Amino acid sequence: MTEPKISRRTLLKGIGGVAIGLPLLEEMVAPAMAAAAQAPAVPVRAFNLFFGLGVPMPLQTEGFEGVLEPLKPLSDKLLIMRNIDQVRCDESGINAHFDGASGAFTATPPSGEAKSGGGSIDQMVRLAHNPNGQPKGVVPTLVAGTFFRRSRVSRYVHSYNPNGTVAATMQEKPRDLFERVFGTMGMSDENDVRKERLKRSVLDSVVEQYKFYKGANSPLGSTSKSRIADHLDKIREFEQRAYETSVKDPNAPNLPKRSILPHRGEADPGGEGIDITLQELTDEWRLMADLYALSIQMDRVRYGALTFLAAGERIRLTGDYEYNGRKIFTFDDSRQQNASGSAGCSHEWWHKFNPKKENTQLRAHAHMKMRELAYFMNLLNGKDAIDANGKTILDNMLLTISTESGDGRHSDVKRELSGVFHAISGANGRFKTGQIMDVGAEGIDVYNTMLSAMNVQGKLGPNEREHQAIDGIRA
Repeated sequence: MTEPKISRRTLLKGIGGVAIGLPLLEEMVAPAMAAAAQAPAVPVRAFNLFFGLGVPMPLQTEGFEGVLEPLKPLSDKLLIMRNIDQVRCDESGINAHFDGASGAFTATPPSGEAKSGGGSIDQMVRLAHNPNGQPKGVVPTLVAGTFFRRSRVSRYVHSYNPNGTVAATMQEKPRDLFERVFGTMGMSDENDVRKERLKRSVLDSVVEQYKFYKGANSPLGSTSKSRIADHLDKIREFEQRAYETSVKDPNAPNLPKRSILPHRGEADPGGEGIDITLQELTDEWRLMADLYALSIQMDRVRYGALTFLAAGERIRLTGDYEYNGRKIFTFDDSRQQNASGSAGCSHEWWHKFNPKKENTQLRAHAHMKMRELAYFMNLLNGKDAIDANGKTILDNMLLTISTESGDGRHSDVKRELSGVFHAISGANGRFKTGQIMDVGAEGIDVYNTMLSAMNVQGKLGPNEREHQAIDGIRA
């Protein structure tokens, strides 16, 4: 039998740094007989998905009947783990949100304010499986997110090299993420890049390659040719959303609109928090999630981290929140807290958590966060995310979901850093999915068990520590 004519990593290449990955096409998959003899290759992928403030342990025990409801449609794809202890990540005298966030995906306390205490799961997997670098056209690591709380890096960055340094620059604006993945038009001068970017799409530089794949000499069949056209239409759609325009002169080039959300100092003015509507928050997050998922689908990235709201996030959210056609809650944090500034932020609902009360506002916020995490995961679980083995990318990848807090009350570190919510995907059959498991173990042992299952020889944490394998999570 003949080999597949083109591989998933085949790229439409333009000038300079532009590279547009192809979708999975029928010509990329081995014929049935060859597939039976040799399983199609699926790239190893590992990503960390972080959300701020956490899910208090008592609410986790409610399963999908409570705030975890939005994860229920994906329950067969996930192993949700309860009773994971991250107390070892406590650093006396440092903010507990920061400690917990530093321990997410590393299981080690921070090393100062700009470094983690060691490598994160995604980078340990990357180095084990790509010791000599990744294939041409693949972004080494992609770190992105929608967040506002700025103090201390590991509140929002969740991908670290083994020496504790950040694995990649954070992309916090959709257009920056787009350019990181799909190129900057190949110009050397920054001003030229900007001017050229106003006039052209990144797709303009792959026109000739596109014509070839659509032409008479193309190795593609009619179905795949149609998919190529649809694929490029999708990239143009995302590009236009990332560079949403407001044009006064119809003959003038489209000018990219700045992100509607505040960034840098404006995002965290004195740590007092910002006012934001639910629509503003989710519109930009979903564009970021769309672009990040597209990057994975196109095999432009295999490792990295994505953040939805930082550790100890301070926002004063307003707006009606609906899920599955029913109204869940009306957010109005400042009014409901009867306070302004940081005291009026949603952050305070976690500090006020009381297992004997309803915690109505906290529940609504946590439920909304699960909805937005599910939005991202669903992008990797549909017909546009099928790998060569017939499974979805979500099935095949290692996606680790975590947060900084198990409870939210700083008065008790053991309570705060124990019971921290975790969930993982199946990683191509390596881990059990379709259940909620009471693990009852330290995060460091859970993480190292995950690394072992991913054929990673290295370990997280002190070399002299005796590691305990948590075999119950393995398939």
